[in-house]
Amino acid sequence: MRGTLTELILSKHVKEGRVEPGEVITARVDRVIFHDLTGYHVIEVMEKAGKTEPWDPSKIVVAFDHLVPAPTVRAAEVQKKTREWALKHGVIFRDVGHGILHQVVVDEGLVEPGQVVIGADSHTNTAGAVGAFATGMGASDVAYAALFGEVWMRVPEPIRVELKGSLKPPVTTKDLVLKMLGDHGAGFANYKALEFVGEAVKTLSIEDRMTVANMTTEMGAKVGLFPSDEVTIDYYQSLGKSVKRLEPAPNAEYTDTLEYDLSSLEPMVAVPPRVDNVKPVTEVEGVEVDQVFIGSCTNGRLSDLEAAARILKGRKVHPRVRCIVIAASRKIYEEALKRGIVEVLTEAGCLVTWGTCGPCIGGHYGVLGPDEVGVFTSNRNFRGRTGHPTAKTYLASPYVAAASAIEGKIADPRRYL
Repeated sequence: MRGTLTELILSKHVKEGRVEPGEVITARVDRVIFHDLTGYHVIEVMEKAGKTEPWDPSKIVVAFDHLVPAPTVRAAEVQKKTREWALKHGVIFRDVGHGILHQVVVDEGLVEPGQVVIGADSHTNTAGAVGAFATGMGASDVAYAALFGEVWMRVPEPIRVELKGSLKPPVTTKDLVLKMLGDHGAGFANYKALEFVGEAVKTLSIEDRMTVANMTTEMGAKVGLFPSDEVTIDYYQSLGKSVKRLEPAPNAEYTDTLEYDLSSLEPMVAVPPRVDNVKPVTEVEGVEVDQVFIGSCTNGRLSDLEAAARILKGRKVHPRVRCIVIAASRKIYEEALKRGIVEVLTEAGCLVTWGTCGPCIGGHYGVLGPDEVGVFTSNRNFRGRTGHPTAKTYLASPYVAAASAIEGKIADPRRYL
């Protein structure tokens, strides 16, 4: 695996200065992240170990996002415990109202190319969009990383994903990841490192890349990595930060290669109850919808809200449909306000807010009832994920979701552009 992003990053985080696929290593950690729900369990592990002082508070990020604002007394109790720990130890803490953890760390430049990032959430992979080796782990591993600044793991085998062509609206990177899942099945990259390269990568924004890296989790991947290129460097410059280029060697060694032409993609939909039961939108058009959710750590970014507004401008949400739009962070929401996007969405009949996972986990802010059907831009649709066990959730892009909100049934967005 010489010359891969995985090798380049991990080799700089071990004493030996080199790593091999399958090798169990102890790696230095640059950042540890967790949220309100998982943070509670991480802190419990620390307390049982008799040690709660983190090795470096400036390297720990806690953001409340899953059940915010707290919808139950139990959620409030969990948040109170995690909040008290965060404030006591002086870690980087983002309370209710800042945003979804995976968005906040990128918004604020708290993760950077070449870092090893450990998170108590399976979608920690999202930070791979900026070239960080970011992966989710359980509470025990995350607690250890927070206490000692290191973690053990098996080095994943790298798979090269070659991207060519370019996206043409209403096709997005959500359609790319759904296509990959449909082609290969959920878990096809189990404990592998998916590295995205090729001529098309430079055409993808950081937001585009975040959607892809996010859903490598559904593919079973340990990480989903993009290079740090001009797009990445420009993004961090906009934050007042300077980062280095990080790209795989031209002769990098991979265990497998996949190829995708972005120009040939079409709007896709994942049909419940599986994320890999994927069909073109034309094959599922007409399914009646009760609720549309545009948001989550997968598709709650500014470009996603812009896509929805492009479809909904001058139109109305179907009277039978509840359309909930949740920006992934306050930063995104504020920019959407400035650009008039929030106004377009609210005039169309959407409920718009920011900073909560809400409907994605069936926690609150739009839980599906018995036999209800939802079109969600999130990342999971298994039985009971978004509400009642008999509810059904179709996964799609913001374009498909917005078109479906208008028609009250799953709809092809191409006729609205």
